[in-house]
Amino acid sequence: MSKSSSQVITCRAAVCWGMGEVVKVEEIQVEPPKEGEVRIKMLRASLCHTDILFSQGFPVPLYPRVLGHEGVGMVENAGKNVQNLKEGDIVIPTYLGECKACENCKSGKTNLCETYPMSLSGIMPDGTSRMSVRGEKLYHSFTCSTWSEYTVVNANYIVKIDPRIALSHASCISCGYTTGFGATWKDTKVENGSSVAVLGLGAVGLGVVEGARAQGAAKIIGIDKNEKRSAKATVFGVTDFINPSKYDKSISELIKDLTEGKGVDYAFECAGATGLLNEALESTKLGKGVTVAIGAENQHIVEINFLSLLTGRTLKGSIFGGIKPQSDLPLIVEKCIKKELQVEELLTHEITLEDLSKVFELVKQQDCLKVLIKI
Repeated sequence: MSKSSSQVITCRAAVCWGMGEVVKVEEIQVEPPKEGEVRIKMLRASLCHTDILFSQGFPVPLYPRVLGHEGVGMVENAGKNVQNLKEGDIVIPTYLGECKACENCKSGKTNLCETYPMSLSGIMPDGTSRMSVRGEKLYHSFTCSTWSEYTVVNANYIVKIDPRIALSHASCISCGYTTGFGATWKDTKVENGSSVAVLGLGAVGLGVVEGARAQGAAKIIGIDKNEKRSAKATVFGVTDFINPSKYDKSISELIKDLTEGKGVDYAFECAGATGLLNEALESTKLGKGVTVAIGAENQHIVEINFLSLLTGRTLKGSIFGGIKPQSDLPLIVEKCIKKELQVEELLTHEITLEDLSKVFELVKQQDCLKVLIKI
């Protein structure tokens, strides 16, 4: 271990100081990794809708916090007893672990590992933080905090990836897009010839569209109020586009109009608008329709039309699209390398770490899908 790798590093990071406050780029201190941890030099990061929610206090208002959970970096220093990771490895920090041995990992039904669960505490497993600013503790975002030149992550939440993948693509598949893609592949296993509705055509929704196309869906209906999303959605595989603001009918009625009144086999709510969940449910087929809630928002309690469920429809949630980090994420990396996925089409804006204070304004632009951050 070099002398520098065992020392505290001073670097820049995007810090949110309070609920709804403008993100500021600050000089922070990042400690060396403890046993079972890795310090990563971040190379690229990107914006996911959940980062906006974190800045607004979701799910718990913990401040000051280093934001960011999408990104790719290089191992700078591996702590004691870290297996299969070494200096120079290209890695993706994740917010889910995978032990492959617990009941959940072996069940084949979920990607939520019991041994290495998703953490919302903002601190490391030992109850402390590896980041500080002017002597004050900084909270992490999940187990990641990728909007920093350096970050420390528990080794169980790191995936080593093939370095042939473009760094920009690796960042994009580290959460949003893969969540959508995986929801059709792992969470629901959309069947060949089936019909799908996607409510919200951001990065997550377009991941759903591409996943549904790859699974062989015959009809993929994309719904978004942003008319500019129509052309992009077609590239990913949408067969029918609906801008609901142009009609007096409900979204579920518009979807049924395109499916002979029956509705779709699968509906994916990707906008993070809880009011759309009932529309998604109503848009699916009686007796067998499945609705997947993917988008998140600060409202934790939602009213659901019980009659929609009583008539045989299913509503389920999805975290990271059912993707298991160690088992499945490398397969998506391989698809990117082989150019089987349209990830490049997601990249609409690129900024540097110094410009991060503008990122939440950029995402409001109608042509914005994914903001890439050069660290």
